[in-house]
Order: sequence, then structure tokens, then C-alpha cells
Amino acid sequence: MASCLPTDTWTEEPSRGLRPVKRNSEMKYISCSLRLNNNNITHLHDLQKTVNHFLVEPSHLAWLDLSFNKISHIDQVLFELHELRMLYLHGNSIFILSEVDRLGVLPHLHTITLHGNPIETNKAYRNRVISALPRLKTMDFSAVTRQERVMAKIWHHSNNRS
Repeated sequence: MASCLPTDTWTEEPSRGLRPVKRNSEMKYISCSLRLNNNNITHLHDLQKTVNHFLVEPSHLAWLDLSFNKISHIDQVLFELHELRMLYLHGNSIFILSEVDRLGVLPHLHTITLHGNPIETNKAYRNRVISALPRLKTMDFSAVTRQERVMAKIWHHSNNRS
């Protein structure tokens, strides 16, 4: 079984950004965000171990970038990230649209990216995601409008009749 990240990634220095990276005495990052994009990650089974390895306060993780990997399923380990507000999953291999529904348990999730995944070809894609995640403010770098919420609600009711 492959791990969430190759072990050598744990010793990599992050790319330099505009702001200096802050660390504590254990060399863990003082941050609420983690970018794991472009890493050929195939699954997220070891995500909690990875988050604990890098962050001083792993339970405060608010932004997780998993874009441009090889993730094909939305793993239940994401449901444990109760403070997650932004989740980037674009450019992966997610092909089951109903898996997005499970992210509805994240109480603060307001931004998600899923474009560039096979699920994007489903004609109900945007309605389904907005319906499943009613607190969304932004999807695929585009604001969720009031009209889209109404349309998603109508779509939901017409597709969930007994």
C-alpha cells in the first residue's frame, strides 16, 4: 500500500512564498494551511500522520491543497478535519460524483475546487456539489450565486423524490 506522501517529501523544504515560514522549536510549521499539491498522491489514508508531522496545531487545519495529484476517491480521513474551510481537489481523478456528498459533514467548508476531475463531465456536477455542500461560497474559483443555490435546491428535490 502506498503512503499519502513519499517519505522523502517529509524532508523537503517548502517552496518559498511571499511571507516567511514560521516554525516552532520542533521545526513544525505554525500554520493553518498545508499545500500537498503536485505530489502524485493516490490516496489519503496517511493524511492525518502527514498533517501531524508538518503542523504545530493539526486540528486547526483550515486550508488543504491536494490539487494536481492522482486522488480518485474522497477518503473519509477528510471528514476528521473539522476546521477545514478551503479544500482544493482540482486536477485529480475523482470519478464518483456522489462522494462529494460526504463532505457535507465539514461544518466550516466554504470553498472547494473539483474541476479537472472526471466528475466535472456530469451535467449535474455544479448543482449536485452546491446541493451537497450548502455552506459553499466558492466552487471552482467562482462565487456560488443565490440563483445557483435555488437551482441546486430545485435539482435536489426533483432528483430525490421517492
